[in-house]
Amino acid sequence: MKYDSRKAQLREIGVPTPDCSGIPILIDDETIQYRLEKVLQEIRREKLDTLVVYADVEHGGNFEYLVGFIPRFEEALLVLHANGSAFLILGNENYNKVQYSRISAKGIHCPHFSLPNQPMEPNPTFSSVLLDAGIRKGMNIGLVGWKHFTSKVEDNRSIFDIPSFIVDGIRKIVGDSGSITNRTDIFIAGDRGVRRVNNANEIAHYEFGASLASDCILRTMNKLDVGVSEIQLGNELNALGQRNNVVTIASTGKRFEKGNLYPTAKKVVLGDAISLTVGYKGGLSSRAGYAVMNSSDLPESKKHYVESLASPYYTAIVAWLENIRIGMSGGEMYNFINGVLPQDVYHWGLCPGHLTADEEWLSSPIYENSDELIKSGMIFQTDIIPHVAGYDGVSAESTVAIADDVLKAEIREKYPELWSRILKRKEYIKNILGIRLSDDVLPLCSTVAYLRPYLLNKKLAFCYNHDNK
Repeated sequence: MKYDSRKAQLREIGVPTPDCSGIPILIDDETIQYRLEKVLQEIRREKLDTLVVYADVEHGGNFEYLVGFIPRFEEALLVLHANGSAFLILGNENYNKVQYSRISAKGIHCPHFSLPNQPMEPNPTFSSVLLDAGIRKGMNIGLVGWKHFTSKVEDNRSIFDIPSFIVDGIRKIVGDSGSITNRTDIFIAGDRGVRRVNNANEIAHYEFGASLASDCILRTMNKLDVGVSEIQLGNELNALGQRNNVVTIASTGKRFEKGNLYPTAKKVVLGDAISLTVGYKGGLSSRAGYAVMNSSDLPESKKHYVESLASPYYTAIVAWLENIRIGMSGGEMYNFINGVLPQDVYHWGLCPGHLTADEEWLSSPIYENSDELIKSGMIFQTDIIPHVAGYDGVSAESTVAIADDVLKAEIREKYPELWSRILKRKEYIKNILGIRLSDDVLPLCSTVAYLRPYLLNKKLAFCYNHDNK
């Protein structure tokens, strides 16, 4: 099927209905046990003796996957042995949380992981802490940070994104008769990365954050007007006391002045470029456009924004949603999007779509020449970032899941209210936006593919007219 950006049309259409349930779904005990079994299977398959998983507040997803919490402002290690025994190495203010671990683990107090100038008593050496956790000479140890390196010119197994005192401490004990390698891939990379595929419980868990972010974006777009400040917009983007997994963006006009990333008292001026982003565990929503009612409000150099950038971009989003399917390779999707939105014209540089989970960007199977397969249970951000000289950004990033009939039936049976929301979203996408959504796609929020390029006009949004020749 060929996609023509002229078929992306601006019309006055109904606004999607905010639909976050407001009730978080927790990961259940059966899912935790399933996760543990998957990780142990990979440890044994890779002939490792032990997996050591690092965490801090920004990089805690792999740790939280099994433990159920992050160490907040401290650091932590999960030491998981191939025989299933586990140790949690925690600092002063998180040691009391051993009892809440979702997997059975023995706690070890490590003041090295605490905040600066806190007590170091009883003054253990870091080596003694590692020995207490079962690290021994001659072991084959897999280290897990948060990043799976994919350099074409380096030995990726020997690059570690973990503090050097931890890496050096483990290396000193293991010695030349053992090995330490980066094995973050066990969690996030390749066709066997355990966190890349989700069951019904996990999808319900992550849908809460994805739909909350979507509702916040919609609320903020409705609030946006000339004279409204970035701070006021930023306040609308956050909700329910949930922790963001990216920096919240509420920007009008020129971004990053004096290196600032955060909303300021600056007020929206007619014609300003607008960028709005909020993310929670499970998904992010982002919108970008201009603070105008129509093209006549734009400066002369930007009057063709819709034709030159926004319409081609929206066409690519439509094509992505209509054609992604279980079993296709990431390389196939990459080439397909390149055909719809040529990279040499629109200068997108990142993966056109990536996986999400606790982190906003987990990893992606979609990249040039990728033979990784799209699988049932994957949760994607519809993230394509074009750049055309003379224009500011455009974005309609949202969250979707990929599901086969078995997974759909599991969601329908176990989470009927979620399933009802999914069906209503699909109806809106089909009947209002004109998108022939792939059968394998489940929208995890109400604003999937909803884009207003002229952000002061609350009625005008894109839809796609397949019948327009």
